[in-house]
Amino acid sequence: MLRTTAITLSALVVATAGVGWWFYQHLNGNIHSISLDGKGGAEKADAFGRTPINILVMGSDGRTSKADCALGGGCAKTGVQTGSNADVEMVLHISADRSDATVMSIPRDTMTKVPACADSESDQSTNGYYGQINSALRYGPACQVATVHQLTGIPIDHFVKLDFAGVVKMSDAVGGVSVCVSDDVYDTYSHLKLSKGAHTLKGEAALEFVRSRHGFGDGSDLGRTVSQHIFLSSMIRKFKSAGTLTDPTKVYKLSDAATKALTVDDGLGSVNKLIGLAADVNKVPTRRITFATMQTAPDPADSDRVVVGPGAKALFASIADDRPLTTGSGRKPAAPSATAEATPSAVPASEVAVTVENGTGITGRASGIATALTGQGFSSATTTGNAPSPASATTLTYGAGRKAAALTVAEALGLPASRLKEGTGSGLTLVVGGDWPSGDRYPGTAAATPAPADTRAAVGGAHASTADQAGKCAEVSPYKTVELKGVAMTPAQAYAAARDKPDSDG
Repeated sequence: MLRTTAITLSALVVATAGVGWWFYQHLNGNIHSISLDGKGGAEKADAFGRTPINILVMGSDGRTSKADCALGGGCAKTGVQTGSNADVEMVLHISADRSDATVMSIPRDTMTKVPACADSESDQSTNGYYGQINSALRYGPACQVATVHQLTGIPIDHFVKLDFAGVVKMSDAVGGVSVCVSDDVYDTYSHLKLSKGAHTLKGEAALEFVRSRHGFGDGSDLGRTVSQHIFLSSMIRKFKSAGTLTDPTKVYKLSDAATKALTVDDGLGSVNKLIGLAADVNKVPTRRITFATMQTAPDPADSDRVVVGPGAKALFASIADDRPLTTGSGRKPAAPSATAEATPSAVPASEVAVTVENGTGITGRASGIATALTGQGFSSATTTGNAPSPASATTLTYGAGRKAAALTVAEALGLPASRLKEGTGSGLTLVVGGDWPSGDRYPGTAAATPAPADTRAAVGGAHASTADQAGKCAEVSPYKTVELKGVAMTPAQAYAAARDKPDSDG
């Protein structure tokens, strides 16, 4: 009897191990990975040797399979197509200490410089051009990463790419995602149709929601990024909720869907690495996961396109320097009241000239800092000279109304807030003191940390929210952004006029 039991248990252990090995190999076989070839730069370790993680998350509009043609449409005449655009671009930043995270959306209509790229998989190449940022994906994911890195200055060491079918698979795998809409909505372009209130979206309904750009906000891609943040926040809360990551059946279904749905870089190209990434995200409390949309301004050459706007450089710098966009409590800083003195918006470096004075007695210190500033895009009107007298401490003095410009300089050089002061002059004067004898970034005090992030400047105009905001609804557009039977309507009017069409979650 004991011998029979032992043999049975041994067989069970071997069988279980075999299933586990098959499962592991099966998941690894699902993953499609591509090399980045260092196109996105590299992260810098903090004082404890820990490094942040920056991942470009891309949503492809490609109709490169029958499934994507069926979901995305547009293949009636062409059939399955080649090439795609990155209609969704989000930089996911996880801090070096894994205590906070930022998800920054870059609107697809942003105009920028695309660098020279060559895609080994498609044999497509470009010598570089000025165009819409999402078009860089035509030359491969590494080109899209290089383009975002060039625009933002943020080192990006990984990417994750999803297509239409991938969104459907992931939303189904988690059992649906809960969202809320502020009014009845029918986007006749993405086909999203929902009544006012809360809904749980699966499959194609989830895809319709994240694709809808005419249903929310002002009907542009800016409104779509906000609704996508609401969707992802809900998905993250569900990942973290009791039962999702502890139920073996759910974990298998999720892992199988994720590995089939994603294209990733070599650095994430195994099950173990993806599990490690999920564990890192899971460490961050939802109240410390900030969603934001890159600040934009209208493109002077095309009203249907946008360019990087005021405040965006502060947002880029906060991410690149691994500075949180939430306060110590995890709450997003409250916007200043009308009666309070608002923190000034960031000023573009190109509009800031600095008088750099050497107070160290070390030859060349002023010119070295001035060169570093102009190299970061500061005005060529930046000048140098000697301080009136030796200075033991570095100071940045700004005139009335020039605090915003001073903050731009401080972020570029790593100056702490204690080094800034208001003076009586009209410009900005940086006196390099004996506490800064070398280098082009301020060494700081004993803590040796960069200037605290001016979070209001970084998230001002960025539609920022945190992942714990469960009651937030996507704001349905009040404008006539959709068309039904040739008549322009608001999404709510279209909903009322299309009573015969079932709701997306019906």
